[in-house]
Amino acid sequence: MKQTCWQILKRPLYQKKLRFVIATSGLARPNKTTTLLVQRPICMESPLYVARPILPDLSQLNELLEDVWSTRIVTNEGPLHNRLEEELKAYLGVPVAKLFASGTTALICAIRSLGLTEGAEIITTPLTFAATAHAIAFCGYKPVFADVCEQSLTLDPAAVETAISDRTEAVIGVHVYGTLCDVTGLQDVCRRRNLRLIFDAAHAFGSQKDGTSVGMVGDISVFSLHATKLFHTLEGGLITTGNPQLAESIRLIRNFGIASEEQVDMVGINGKMSELHAAIGLLNLPLVEAEIAARAKLRQTYDSMIAGRPGLRSQLTQPGVKLSEQYYPLIIDPEEFGRTRDDIYEEFKAHGIYARRYFWPVCSDFAPYQSEKVHSVQAIPVVDKIKDRVLCLPFHSGVKVNHIENISNIMSK
Repeated sequence: MKQTCWQILKRPLYQKKLRFVIATSGLARPNKTTTLLVQRPICMESPLYVARPILPDLSQLNELLEDVWSTRIVTNEGPLHNRLEEELKAYLGVPVAKLFASGTTALICAIRSLGLTEGAEIITTPLTFAATAHAIAFCGYKPVFADVCEQSLTLDPAAVETAISDRTEAVIGVHVYGTLCDVTGLQDVCRRRNLRLIFDAAHAFGSQKDGTSVGMVGDISVFSLHATKLFHTLEGGLITTGNPQLAESIRLIRNFGIASEEQVDMVGINGKMSELHAAIGLLNLPLVEAEIAARAKLRQTYDSMIAGRPGLRSQLTQPGVKLSEQYYPLIIDPEEFGRTRDDIYEEFKAHGIYARRYFWPVCSDFAPYQSEKVHSVQAIPVVDKIKDRVLCLPFHSGVKVNHIENISNIMSK
């Protein structure tokens, strides 16, 4: 049933108190003063968020879960788990695909699988989710931050060179927003300096460069399968590699290092994905291409919306790259555009549109890493300029024509 504005405003979730004097609105008796809890303007539509998970048909899910209930195999590399690994290998075009309980767990296990020296330094970007740096620190290594390229916003190989010390043993590049790192540049640095190379591909599921899967580059690639991602298992993670020799160590680390009932070969953790999460993944995978197509169309619409507007630029177009269509980052130059990123962000919120300042703050601003410098080839690191300018717009198949009109009108004020 369609709710009235009065019913909406009485919902307990609205958190900011505001006093209204309702005179002749028809929502209450004239001259009645009422205290209401409100969070967004009167009569607005349902909130529009930056992400919306794809979800399978419940009847299909129930069919899979009936099998799980009948066998009572709910975890420990069950049949749905193993089937999903095989389907992901085929979809991503990789020889090795190992599922995990979360992307963070997968990244921790990926780092541990490389056998780095205790206390080693690992270079990464500050323009990433906290989990990237946390995984490094959690493993007992030191995260070292290097600046990003101004156009791609990914880890700058030249900045990586300036960050290398005699304790550096690895680099973690991040395909931020789905924009691919300078893979060739980072591989060249790592090859010359004898460093291991991991790619955090949380935003790059299904991406390719000249027909090569992003899951095949570097030593290891790590994906998040969290519900905010294009393909998800509600919660989950994935490691891929083009090196089959790493497969067994990754599998062992995921399961306490257990090689057999009587044998434990290495230190490991419980990083396994359950059958319930695997079931979601099996049903979501066939939905991915339709979602990608919808987002690609939305990208074209957004591109047209901002075309020719001073102070606005969209995600870098990379020749030969098949995008994951994970995010639509908008970079706002306040001097040219006339308003700041935060001005637009707040006005969007006032209209029930929840864009995201992603990433802000950046990792090097967080308390555990505030003492760490950002190594850069620029006098002022690019990341220090860009972090106040990026706004990710709602980007999924739930964004409709009226949403786009609202977004465009707000941007045009």
